Parts: sequence; structure tokens; C-alpha cells
Amino acid sequence: MPPHLQTSGDAIADRRADYARMLDKGGEPDAAAELMEQALELVPDWAVGWYWLATYREKSGNIAGAIEAYRKTRELTGDDIFGATLKLAFLGDVAVPDQPPSIYVERLFDDYAARFETSLVDKLGYDVPAKLARMIAATGRHYTLAADLGCGTGLMGPQIRAMAGRLEGFDLSQNMLAKAEEKHVYDHLAQADLSLPAQASGLFSDGGAHRADLVTAADVLIYLGNLQVAFASVAGLCADGADFGFSVEETGDEEGVRLAHSLRYAHSEAYIRSLCARHGFKVIAMSRTTIRKDGANIIPGILFLARKTA
Repeated sequence: MPPHLQTSGDAIADRRADYARMLDKGGEPDAAAELMEQALELVPDWAVGWYWLATYREKSGNIAGAIEAYRKTRELTGDDIFGATLKLAFLGDVAVPDQPPSIYVERLFDDYAARFETSLVDKLGYDVPAKLARMIAATGRHYTLAADLGCGTGLMGPQIRAMAGRLEGFDLSQNMLAKAEEKHVYDHLAQADLSLPAQASGLFSDGGAHRADLVTAADVLIYLGNLQVAFASVAGLCADGADFGFSVEETGDEEGVRLAHSLRYAHSEAYIRSLCARHGFKVIAMSRTTIRKDGANIIPGILFLARKTA
């Protein structure tokens, strides 16, 4: 989180907030919430302070109090940079939004970029890019242009570099793109927002003059919720006969889309297949797998390889 968002501008309030975080890390969210309330008496318009208070109340089981604090957070941040609406939706206070605020996702990954690979690969056992690449390699194809959507720090790029004549990467986070640039794997990197309609997304900076014959999206759609807009953009990006390899977290027995405790979205197989059919893709391979670890939990997911029909 940017430093200017962490400080209240009041030394006493900041000190109380620091103590509150220590109490929370020590397993005392009740005490942390009480101290955070004292800090907010001094700076009642401190948005991130209200967000921290909400998390402490939620951990301590004070759901009504957490909802109140998340509402206040959202009220103080017109762009919802902290994703308070997602929290309110998970707690049942508001309807689940079709998409999270782009500014929230961008900030999340800008903050995460420096430790992304260590946290995700080393600690959470993340290997979706390698699994997805093996599925794509099984086609035996060599692609003229591959577009890696939500490329992040570039974990997918090295896996598919040898399969493509040209490799382009797109991501919402500039900090993640900077990390991907350090790998010297991509021929082109650019910022793009898959939650926006195609021509506003940043995927078609050349006016749509060229089309990809491979598009990948490893653990990207889990941050989008309703995937209608994203699939329309991918369909526009793909040439006829192009392959689209992607992953989703799975809802299990549920149909459609579900917002998980992690504030990521899970999607059902039936929902994905219906989107593929609607946007001119035929699923040619599918594999259920572990997406990642989340604490002590194993997150199940599905890998898809779909081909755009003429």
C-alpha cells in the first residue's frame, strides 16, 4: 500500500494504529479493534483506518461492526480502492458485484509485485502456468502471435516462449509489468484492463489490425467475476482457429459465479462452457487440478483449452 494511504496525518492516531496491528498479529483482534476505534476518534475521516477496523472486527466475530466499518471505508473512498464493496458482498450486506473496482485490483497487484513470485510460487505451490503450458504444447502447434493476458511478473511467458514467434504480455498493474520486463521474454508489454469493453481495454492499441493465434490467461479470470466482457474481448483478439488457454477456480457443486472468502471469484464448468459456446469457442481439453494453496486449504480449479471456430 502506498505510504500516503497508511498515515492518518496525526502522530498519536498513527501510533495507536501501529499498536493495533501488533495486537492483531498477536491474535487479539478484539483489543486491536478497541485501539483502532480510539485512533479513529482523532481522525474520523481516515479511510484506511476504517478498513483496518473492519478487518479486526470481522476477525473477532463482530460482523455487524465490520459491516459498519466497511461501509464507512467505501463512503470515504469514492473509487473503492480498498475493495470494501467486495467485503460487504461477502458478508451479505450488498449484492455481489459483476466486477471488482479496477483501481482495487491494480493497487492490490502494484503492492504485491515485489514479493509476488516468492509468495505465490515458493509458499503457495503455484504451478498453473506450467500445467497450462503442457496442455497447450500437447496440440503440437507453433503459434505466430501469442498474447498473455494478466501476464503479471511473467510466469507464463517462459513456459510458452518457444511455442510462439511473437509474445505479447498485458496486465493491469504497471509494477507487475515492470517485473515482467526484467525477464526479457516478451516482445511487447502493455497495460490493459479486461473488465472494460474491447476497444477500451488496451488490448487493441493497433486498432485490431492483428489477431493472436494463442491467448493465455493463467489465474486472471478469478479477479473478474462476470466474464461476458472478458470473453468478448478475447474473441475479438483471436484469429479463427486460435487457441485460448486459461484457468478458473471452481465453484464445486454450485452453478455460475461465486465470490470466495479470498475475494476472488470462482466459476462453474457449466458457466465457462456456456461462455465458450456463446463467443465461438469449442473446448478441446479440460483438466481439474489444484490451483494453489490458501493457508491450510487447497483451492480446486479447472484448466481449459478452447479453440475459436471459423
